[in-house]
Amino acid sequence: MNFGKGHHLHLIDGSAFIFRAYHALPPLTRKSDGLPVGAVSGFVNMLFKYVQDNSGPDAATHVAVIFDKGSQTFRNEMYDLYKANREAMPEELRPQIPLTRRATEAFNIACKEVEGFEADDIIATLSCQARDLGGRVTIVSSDKDLMQLVGDGVEMLDPMKNRRIDRDGVQEKFGVPPERVVDVQALAGDSVDNIPGAPGIGVKTAALLINEYGDLESLLERAEEIKQPKRRQTLVEFAEQIRLSRRLVQLDCSMTLDFTLDDLEVCDPVPDTLLEFLNEMEFRTVTRRVAETLGVEAPPAPEIAAPSRDAGDAAHPGAAVAQLPFDASAYECVRDLAALQVWIDRIRAAGHVAVDTETTSLNDMRAELVGISLCVEPGQACYIPLTHRAAAADDLFGSDALAEGQIPMAEALGALRPVLEDDGILKIGQNMKYDAKILGRNGIDVAPIDDTMLMSYALHAGLHGHGMDTLCDRYLGHTPIPIKPLLGSGKSAITFDRVPIDKATAYAAEDADVTLRLWRHFKPLLHRSSVTTVYETLERPLVPVLAGMERAGILVNRDVLSRMSNAFSQKMAALEAEVHEMAGMPFKLGSPKQLGEVLFDHLSLPGGKRGKSGAYATGADILEDLATEHELPRRLLDWRQLDKLKSTYTDALQTHIHPETGRVHTCYSIAGASTGRLASTDPNLQNIPVRSEEGRRIREAFVAAPGKRLVSLDYSQIELRILAHVADIPALKEAFRDGLDIHAMTASEMFGVPLEGMDPMIRRQAKAINFGVIYGISGFGLARNLRIPREEAQGFIDRYFERFPGIRTYMDDTVAFAKEHGYVRTLFGRRIHTPEIGAKGPRAGFAKRAAINAPIQGTAADVIRRAMTRMPAAIEGLPATMLLQVHDELVFEVDEGAVDTLIDRARQVMENAHAPVVDLSVPLIVDAGQGANWAEAH
Repeated sequence: MNFGKGHHLHLIDGSAFIFRAYHALPPLTRKSDGLPVGAVSGFVNMLFKYVQDNSGPDAATHVAVIFDKGSQTFRNEMYDLYKANREAMPEELRPQIPLTRRATEAFNIACKEVEGFEADDIIATLSCQARDLGGRVTIVSSDKDLMQLVGDGVEMLDPMKNRRIDRDGVQEKFGVPPERVVDVQALAGDSVDNIPGAPGIGVKTAALLINEYGDLESLLERAEEIKQPKRRQTLVEFAEQIRLSRRLVQLDCSMTLDFTLDDLEVCDPVPDTLLEFLNEMEFRTVTRRVAETLGVEAPPAPEIAAPSRDAGDAAHPGAAVAQLPFDASAYECVRDLAALQVWIDRIRAAGHVAVDTETTSLNDMRAELVGISLCVEPGQACYIPLTHRAAAADDLFGSDALAEGQIPMAEALGALRPVLEDDGILKIGQNMKYDAKILGRNGIDVAPIDDTMLMSYALHAGLHGHGMDTLCDRYLGHTPIPIKPLLGSGKSAITFDRVPIDKATAYAAEDADVTLRLWRHFKPLLHRSSVTTVYETLERPLVPVLAGMERAGILVNRDVLSRMSNAFSQKMAALEAEVHEMAGMPFKLGSPKQLGEVLFDHLSLPGGKRGKSGAYATGADILEDLATEHELPRRLLDWRQLDKLKSTYTDALQTHIHPETGRVHTCYSIAGASTGRLASTDPNLQNIPVRSEEGRRIREAFVAAPGKRLVSLDYSQIELRILAHVADIPALKEAFRDGLDIHAMTASEMFGVPLEGMDPMIRRQAKAINFGVIYGISGFGLARNLRIPREEAQGFIDRYFERFPGIRTYMDDTVAFAKEHGYVRTLFGRRIHTPEIGAKGPRAGFAKRAAINAPIQGTAADVIRRAMTRMPAAIEGLPATMLLQVHDELVFEVDEGAVDTLIDRARQVMENAHAPVVDLSVPLIVDAGQGANWAEAH
């Protein structure tokens, strides 16, 4: 054998490439016969990129793509439930698998698979052979199962993140070195491959045990020494299951193969063979690019009935941009009006442009515009620097003088304004609300817009995040230039206007390029996934509405907040003195460690449990339980509530008051919660407590401007009304239609008591059940809320389902739908994905509760979104501004003389926001109030 020292073997995980390609790209069929080829297209592009990048000192001398062959392996003989949970292969992927083998061979790369063995075992055997012969090995995969092979000349390369994984990387992931990975996996098990492991032991605990006892067998032999009873019992009881799990995860490094390492030597593609295959697949664009790379002429496209559109054609833009490399050297820095005019002309010709702004801060009400990037075609983008500062050798932060070679801002914005405000030109952004606010503060009202973040949200809510880096990595297979190296961190951090223009150009132009490629990827998927209506009616129209609300802000009286902070401080000091007196000793109330020692060691209260650090747990749930036994934890809860109100609100809100407007400008996240609910941040105005008197008083600091009033309109019990509709509960629907007290009615139905003269405690119990059921409350949770025995609480829940059986039917049907489809839907068609619905253990209960609640909470969120998008037209001409959205409430500021008119118009919009799309069988009711401050209005 010739393979030896100095040789470098690359082993590519073929299955990972296939599934990455399948899930990352939109559906694609061959025009001549309708054969699905989307995964093949992505696979081809990944191989092509690999071939192009295989150069330099780390280049492979030998390479193979390794595949699985069949579903039955020797592990199934060991354990017949091995991989039993795996979902069946999608039907459209099945015919593409053999085509990926052909693609590998067409590139003249060795393609290997062995009946009865997994690809991982072949990779393990080849890695060990190459290592033993003195060669280097790079495993091109991110599969954690292969990490047991790392070390002694074997490393891994995550091709999506372009990140190498060595011994330190394995240690970081598993907490143990590579040779002990199988021990950790044997204990932790694997739900994906249905490897049982040790019940209740996860990766972190497994690593701690292996590090303490050295290896798995030593751990199992000495299990009786373990102090924790439950863990000791698990290891003793499930020892053989754990040993079986180790055999299942241990890769076979000694397979008998019918080929040698020498057979894997790198060979150049044979142009005719490769181009013939690509042409047969009707991949026109990649055929042309491969031909150019090989220096030959591309063969003529095959004659078919309709124009062929492959991964490089405009009709399938997502796949097209996936194969076009990102090249920062191709980006242009626009430094004068003549060059800018060229781009403006290109924008008008294209009819669309991706836009991104660079600023000095993430706070869009205080950030200063630094530059603008534009892109009209993938790979072709520019950056227009506007206010970069000149560098100064003796000053870390540069000078205040503008750098040379920049268009004056007024001139640049004057030239761009006509196209950015042109109704006939689509402006595309990633989180376009931010850019719209920045440009709006600079006199440009951007419209119309498309937002790639919201497209992803409409398509994939609940599956992953929707930030640019996540989407770029997941759907374009590219890691964007990171911002941190440009700005630095800590005391040496700079703002973007201090970044050198050449570096800023590469970063900013790439952002616009990424945005356009994401748009071309997502746009056709909206229709194919039947979420176009959701995006067009619930997501996109909300951007300008929220941008306007955020820019308006709400007036805050600093003096009121300051007085509240002082009052809270005094009350906290008094409570602290009381607690110290009860404890008989001083201690720091904010220290969980000291508090735990006082409660459980000094006062000997029951229920003390120490955590891993050795300190007692003193969370709110524990203190609430103890509060029934002793006054000290009750007073401590009061102290904690005041401390939170002071630090989170009365102190912090003062720092958020804008120095120029005197207002607080919250920022709404449209794509934060998977259900469609908006989230308020910087500051969060949606979580101001309203159950306590002190919490409600904080709203007194939010005031109307002189001559104006604040008006609050709030949906009454909207989620219960939606539940009554979707679960088809006649008694609840009738009560809502008749305007009855729904909680009193529920109490009457459940407990057989008359409505007249009802005990308030019974009504309170019914109210807790009504709202608890929506969120899947357990008997334990209801018992804690009502401070009653768990058995009694569970009896209430059981009786509730007996009286309203449609609710249980709705819950069961919703969970079944989620398990079958992987998502649930609101009444307006919003998809909320439920990737955890098949989870085992504690996560299973949470996943089911989330799936049950999502259609109800999501529909309520959709209703208020529809109301918000219709509101600007409804109140047009009134001296009124919509300021806040807080769950089911909208807050307005209006001239005193127009309060009644505003309430009439806004209520009409809100109570009919569901129509005509959804015909609710119960009415939506909106309560209204008005006052000089928010507390009075609500």
